Amino acid sequence: MSSDPGVTQALGTGSGPGLRHNRDWHRLWLAQAVSLTGDSIFDITIMLWVASVIAKGRPWAPAAASGVLIAAAVPALVVGPLAGVWIDRWDRRRIMMTADACRAVLIASLLLVPALGHELSTAAELAAVYAVVAAESCFSQFFNPSRLAVLGLIVAPADRPQASGMLQATSSTASVIGPPLAAPMLFALGVPWALVIDAVSFVVSFAAIRSVRLPATDSRALGRPGFLAEFRVGLRFFATSRVLVALSTGVVICTLGTGAVNALAVFFLRDNLHTNVGWLGTLYAAMAVGGIGGALLGAWTARRIGAARVFWLAMVTGGLLLLAYSRLTQFPVALAVGGLVGSMFGALNAAAPPLLLAAIPQHLMGRVMSVFNPLQQVANITSIAAAGFLAGTVWAGLHVTVAGVRFGPVDAIFAVSALLIITGGLAMIGPLSKATTAGGGDAVGGAAAARPAAHGP
Repeated sequence: MSSDPGVTQALGTGSGPGLRHNRDWHRLWLAQAVSLTGDSIFDITIMLWVASVIAKGRPWAPAAASGVLIAAAVPALVVGPLAGVWIDRWDRRRIMMTADACRAVLIASLLLVPALGHELSTAAELAAVYAVVAAESCFSQFFNPSRLAVLGLIVAPADRPQASGMLQATSSTASVIGPPLAAPMLFALGVPWALVIDAVSFVVSFAAIRSVRLPATDSRALGRPGFLAEFRVGLRFFATSRVLVALSTGVVICTLGTGAVNALAVFFLRDNLHTNVGWLGTLYAAMAVGGIGGALLGAWTARRIGAARVFWLAMVTGGLLLLAYSRLTQFPVALAVGGLVGSMFGALNAAAPPLLLAAIPQHLMGRVMSVFNPLQQVANITSIAAAGFLAGTVWAGLHVTVAGVRFGPVDAIFAVSALLIITGGLAMIGPLSKATTAGGGDAVGGAAAARPAAHGP
């Protein structure tokens, strides 16, 4: 891969006025729309394949399915922090193309598992699945920060809120489309079809990204101080940026809260909403649909009042709605309120990338994001583990009344999560007050920034 030491042309100039005439943006969006939909189908299919086919009837089937999540999470913690140095050294478009090509080959290689049938032992089948999922996640650690950097290169600052909102809405749409297709496809057509679809989605993404044109780069060879020294530069920049520390804190707080909600959603549905757990997919779909509307509304609002205000307003409002959600006992009402909760986190996710792009110089994008992203992953794992531990042990028999309101274990954890998010949102007001919007683009005093925010529930 060629060196990409610096950019001499103004960043985010795009190929025309506004996103409508920006062909490079259209290609980047197409690549993500296809790839995210394929991923959504693949993720559910892999979980069902492991739990319902490979480990069918085994008492350890739940643990085997959890192994898929672990295989995907470990690279984010191990490879993610190190990938940033190479991302800042190499051409970002080529990084994305290489990652897509390798992921297509990896996913296609899994076709050998069903093809070999009973010739492979169960242990070998699981090992193959875990290895491919882990390798695919490794390449994602290079692809995702590069995508944010490319977004900053091809989209003008004034258009970044809209572009970010469209990407977040696309992600939510994929999460609505994928799960309902995955199960019927697996049991009616077999796992090979889902594997083929995901592999083809990476091929389409590769072709779309290959056609993206980036601004001219400075070809002068700059002295490299060494891997560790370069890594420390990114870490130091992150630690000394008030805006980046605030954004990462906000994302971690939201992830701590929403991770607990995700971990206990099935128990909330059964014990608090008194509804069959088969409706869990419908509840998630309502939140995802809300996320689509929230992402688009958040982008529209960010162009008018600034992404910083949208970020903390969405945190506070989302926390208040989650607090109300924790008190619900009827499923239809939960669908409506859950959709509103999803809309707030969709808006928050749309507001974060413009702030990050305004705060992080292009030549540090990979290293700074390689600090930012693992923090969210750690928060997610911590939240899921803590929520499961509290609900299953310490608070298992919890029944308390506070100010006339009765709390059980699950809704108490939801309420604590909501209060954490509300408090965090209020705490963001001061640190993010310096992130102001000028002409729709965020200008952060001092350094420039950013990354997609925490996933909503």
